[in-house]
Amino acid sequence: MSTVLAVIPARGGSKGVPGKNLAAVGGLPLVARAVRACAGSSLVTDVVVSTDDPAIADAALAAGSALGASGRVHRIERPADIAGDTATSESAVLHAMDAFEATHGRTVDVVLLVQCTSPFLTADDIDRVASAVAKDGADTAVAVAPFHAFVWRRSPEAGTSAPADDGGRGVNHDKSRRPRRQDRPEDFLETGAAYAMDAHGFRVHGHRFFGRTELVETDPARVLEIDDPHDLARARALAPLIDPAAVPTLADVDAVVLDFDGTQTDDRVLVDSDGRELVAVHRGDGLGIAALRHAGLKLLILSTERNPVVAARARKLNLPVLHGIDRKDAALKRWCEENAVAPERVLYAGNDVNDLPCFGLVGWPVAVASAHDSVRAAARAVTTTPGGAGAIREIAAWLLGSTLSTPTPSTPTQ
Repeated sequence: MSTVLAVIPARGGSKGVPGKNLAAVGGLPLVARAVRACAGSSLVTDVVVSTDDPAIADAALAAGSALGASGRVHRIERPADIAGDTATSESAVLHAMDAFEATHGRTVDVVLLVQCTSPFLTADDIDRVASAVAKDGADTAVAVAPFHAFVWRRSPEAGTSAPADDGGRGVNHDKSRRPRRQDRPEDFLETGAAYAMDAHGFRVHGHRFFGRTELVETDPARVLEIDDPHDLARARALAPLIDPAAVPTLADVDAVVLDFDGTQTDDRVLVDSDGRELVAVHRGDGLGIAALRHAGLKLLILSTERNPVVAARARKLNLPVLHGIDRKDAALKRWCEENAVAPERVLYAGNDVNDLPCFGLVGWPVAVASAHDSVRAAARAVTTTPGGAGAIREIAAWLLGSTLSTPTPSTPTQ
């Protein structure tokens, strides 16, 4: 069997977007999205993440574990001399190939370069780029998208003798003639997302384009490279529209952690003349929580507020509670360790910006419908129901089925 190795270079340093490879789009770090696309390929036998950053390595391995692909996803330590700003992707791929072959005793036949910066790359894209080399005889392949734009360049170009007043010139067209779109030759934009190379030829030539290069067309709507914060903001805005709609099932989750204010309530507080606070909760949420507990899931309420109403609600629901917490992510990480729960198997439901650090920790960050825009953008799934109106009941239905389980006398609803 041929070895088709996908290499994901993911160094820790990034000047354009600090911490870029761990930035979340659609609730998943960019490196995890790349791992999911590669691990979902039917042709890729192994996925290597080449990184100098332990946090990136942890996120990549967690993504592989969540997909049941732990044996196919590997971390390779990227040496400092090829992890700087001037290092080439080719150098990382060559090093990763050598390290993989030395560690696993298998010769790589086809190698892929897959970039974290293209968040909407799919497993099908990976399959078709890999297939062009592995099955169709191309030496190299590249993901491209068709485009019909008129490309311009300022004149004079450096090192040319063009007159200074020449202005702009057409690169792919004669500016004195504007042919119709259907009369122009079709051009292709290199997406930067995925490349495939015959491994032996890549070693000989040392670069990603040699011999016959196959152009593998992808959907232009999914082409986006994240190079600066504006690109990241666009990706987060587009994720709900481009990503396939997905909600977790019971097979994806071992624990459910719930914020309180704005998630189990509508975020309003009534204060009486003695300063006592009252909130409204939804009985449907109590039914959903009881069903989740009956299904054997670990449950926790996690809140920054130290308020008797939070503790009272937790007692009513028979749930453990951590409240008055300044660093919710640190408390959540500690709780996961104490309860032997893998963070990537945790569903965390929240509504406001203080929930974002927890979103970056868990495998299933979920925003309620009434959540802050930045929280919705960072979520992997969003309820259709606002906080305090049955959003937790909706999450329970995702995990347990639309009708839930009929509660038994030993698991009363609240």
